[in-house]
Amino acid sequence: MAGRLAGKTALVTAAGQGMGFACAMQMAAEGATVHATDVNPQLLDAFRGVANVTTRPLDVLDDDAVRRVIGELPPLDVLFNCAGYVHHGSILECAAKDWDFSMNLNVRSMYVAIQAAAPKMLDLHQKTGKWASIINMASVAGSIKGLPNRFVYGTSKAAVIGLTKSVAADFVQKGIRCNAIAPGTVDTPSLTDRINAFADPVEARRMFVARQPMGRLAKAEEIAPVVIFLASDESAFATGQVFSVDGGMTI
Repeated sequence: MAGRLAGKTALVTAAGQGMGFACAMQMAAEGATVHATDVNPQLLDAFRGVANVTTRPLDVLDDDAVRRVIGELPPLDVLFNCAGYVHHGSILECAAKDWDFSMNLNVRSMYVAIQAAAPKMLDLHQKTGKWASIINMASVAGSIKGLPNRFVYGTSKAAVIGLTKSVAADFVQKGIRCNAIAPGTVDTPSLTDRINAFADPVEARRMFVARQPMGRLAKAEEIAPVVIFLASDESAFATGQVFSVDGGMTI
């Protein structure tokens, strides 16, 4: 039985762990040819022996590398921009370097990747009628909900939502859909690293759990089904939307 993404080619950034890994694995299980990338080549070893997955190191802050990788690939049916960074602090704790790094990684990298992928997506649509799907990692933090100590992170994720809607509007009749997902707090290696940076990691984890109305953190595997839906033709009429998967944070 063919999977929901059979015949599709997908590129996933930050695929080495967490949500990127879970989504790349599920895309492959659904029949997509997945190009899994990560800035840390060692993390990509987790895909060894997995059918339908090709790995390559990629620093999404390296514009030329992003353009080269996308240029070497066949036209993408799915681009999942998953790479991101969570800065902790208010505007008073956000140095200029923190602002620049966060905005470059969380927003500018998506701009570069989409700009590189879109021409081949448009050409494929003109030749075959196939529609491409771009999925951007946003967050409940930002334009959806203000969270304390997420100043530049929330700002950057609000920009991701604006970017998503703008791309969707420009290509709504031309063969490219563009949507965003907005997770709540997800239990990933990245979150564990941030929790362990607190003076009291046990209390820090309790605080993260406490802000989730369901009383628990999300699993990365619980985000993947929404990404698969947006990557598949099942969501053919959805574009320019933000899909929250937040355990009730924004009720």
